[in-house]
Formats: sequence, C-alpha cells, structure tokens
Amino acid sequence: MAPVRTDPARTDPARADLVAPRRGYAKGRARREEILDAATTLFGEVGYRSASLREIAQRVGISHPGLLHHFGGKEQLLAAVLAHRDERDDHRFGLSGARGRGALRALVELVADNARHPGIVELYCVLSAEATSPEHPAHRYFRDRYARTVAAVARHFAEIAAEGGLRPGVDPRAAAVRVVALMDGLQVQWLLDRTCVDMAAEVRAHLDGLLVEPLG
Repeated sequence: MAPVRTDPARTDPARADLVAPRRGYAKGRARREEILDAATTLFGEVGYRSASLREIAQRVGISHPGLLHHFGGKEQLLAAVLAHRDERDDHRFGLSGARGRGALRALVELVADNARHPGIVELYCVLSAEATSPEHPAHRYFRDRYARTVAAVARHFAEIAAEGGLRPGVDPRAAAVRVVALMDGLQVQWLLDRTCVDMAAEVRAHLDGLLVEPLG
C-alpha cells in the first residue's frame, strides 16, 4: 500500500506558519514573472517612456496599487526587466561560466536565439537608444553593461590568444569593441528588414575571421 500523504500544516499546527509563507512566496514570485513578461513586451512595443504602469497592470490582470506592491515604481520595474533578461540569457547559455572558444560559441547561440524573440531585440534597441541620455533611468545600467560585455569578450579573446588561437595582429580589446558594435548594428538592420541579414551567421563569420581555426 502506498504511504498516505498528509499536509504538514494540518497534522502539525506548529509547521503551518512555515508552509503558508512558502506558498505565498511561490505565488508572489509567479506574479512578479508575469509582470516582468508584460513589461518586457510593452517596453518593446512602445518604448520605456511611453509605457505606463497602468497598462502593464491591466495586461497582467491586477490593479495599479497591486503592481506597485511588487515594484515600487517605473524605474524599479525597468531595472528588474533588464536584470531578468540578463539572468535568463546567462542561465540558458552559460555565458558567465564559459571561456575562450566556448564563450564565443555561446555568444553566437545567443544571437541566434535573439532572432527567435524579436520583442526582446526591439526592447533592447529602443531602451539602449533612449538611455544614451544621462537622465534616463537605464543610463547607468547600459553604460555598465557595455563595459562588462566588452571586458568579458576581450577576456575570451585573450584566453584564445594565450592558446595560440587568435590571428596575429588581433588585439583582444579592440576585437571585443568591434564584435559588440557589430552585434548591435546587426540588430537594427534585422529589425528594419528581417529578411536582409542572418545575425548569427554574420557574427560567426566575423569571429572566424579573427581566429586561426573557425569555431565550427
């Protein structure tokens, strides 16, 4: 006979206070995910400045005060959306743990995946353009993110160079700046006409031109 499962909150009143918060936490986390997804979509559609918290709340099916319970304001929500995107990409492609050629392959995989999520690409392009203004709430985020990305790609190129895999005359730092610029420029071209360019193929071809052996 299979063991009978019991609810610890019912059989042990002392544990009720432990179980309820866990359930509440899971529900709150799920709601936050819904809000982040809705905000990501709306920011991509109309831009950060034109998007309203009331519209985001309506899409999720909660009140405006209910949204503010999870995120104190629009700037906090924007920061959470951007962090959520980065965390999701890192989890899916292992960007922070990859090294050398493996990291470059992960970068190409990320670009290919972006082509399957145009809303995310549009969000990034719109917000990064808006955030060039020092007064924009995402200005520091994008400034720091570019610095981290260029430094990470430069480190990967340096790791490849240490193994003799980088073509002579290729400077890791300069190559990293150009790769990041290429990725951003390709995104704009692709958003304007999604039949004109294969972003992942172009990035891979550029990287292969810097390496002694192609990524494969």
